[in-house]
Amino acid sequence: MSTIHFEFVTQDRLVYDDDVSMVIIPGADGVIGVLPKHAPLMAVVVPGEVTVRKAGQPDQYFVVGGGFVEVRPDKIILAARSAELPEEIDVVRAEEARKRAEAYLSSPLQAQDRDRHVAMEAQLRRSAARLQAARRRHGGKRPQRPAEFSEK
Repeated sequence: MSTIHFEFVTQDRLVYDDDVSMVIIPGADGVIGVLPKHAPLMAVVVPGEVTVRKAGQPDQYFVVGGGFVEVRPDKIILAARSAELPEEIDVVRAEEARKRAEAYLSSPLQAQDRDRHVAMEAQLRRSAARLQAARRRHGGKRPQRPAEFSEK
């Protein structure tokens, strides 16, 4: 089976660097699926989940905080603002961020501040992706809150 090299970087670290069968990336104009020998492309990446497929292995998932992707026939370079592995996700923080964003976006005041509205939409996308990746790590089940955060 044919492969393509995938480099996933942030300013802090190299997140992933290997040959893969396919990468699925959340783009500003929709989801981008990249296979080997893909036509050259540059695109804006929005907050969401990146899926990496390798033949004979389970899919790997990462959460990306937005950035840019360059696709060449033999290589994909994803330069991200931030990235998280599912095991790095703080579920409590992600759930709280999701609730804050949903509350703001449902309030009548949200229409008055366009910049804050856009930021809250991005926060909602990012927190939803974080929660989905955490669920995948826990076999599709909702991760449990640590005991110190449990409601009494």
